[in-house]
Amino acid sequence: MAKATKKAAAPKKAAAPAVTKPAKEPSKKEVLMEKYVADLKEKVGEARPDMALLEGAVKACGPSIYKSDSATVAASSKDEMARIKKTFIAKKLGVTDEAKADAALAEAIEKYGRSVRAKHRPVVYYLVAKALRKGSALK
Repeated sequence: MAKATKKAAAPKKAAAPAVTKPAKEPSKKEVLMEKYVADLKEKVGEARPDMALLEGAVKACGPSIYKSDSATVAASSKDEMARIKKTFIAKKLGVTDEAKADAALAEAIEKYGRSVRAKHRPVVYYLVAKALRKGSALK
C-alpha cells in the first residue's frame, strides 16, 4: 500500500499591521469654541454654557472671529458699543429700546469683567442675548 504523504502546512501569512489614521486636527472654529467655553466657565462663571446659544453667537459674528482686530470687543470704545447696539442688538436680536440695549450691554461687560482686556466678541454677544432673553433669535 502506498504511504499517504502529509503535505506540510503552508506558513501562515502575518496579518498586515492595522493602519491607524492620524488624529484629525480640530478646525479653527473648534479651537475658538473651546476658548469661548473656557472664558464662559472661568471668567463669567457659567458652569454649563448653552452651546446652541454660543454657536448662534459665533454664527452671528461671521468671519470677524478669525481676524485679530475684530475678534475682540473694546468695551472702552463708545464707537464699538454703538456698533454692537446697532448691528447686533437692533438688527439681529430686534431690540430697539435704547435703555434695554444699554443695560444689557453694560451687564454683559460687567459679567465678563472690565479688567479682561480681550473680550471675545461671541462671548459678549452670548451674554447680551442671554441678558435680553433673546437666545431664540440666535438659535
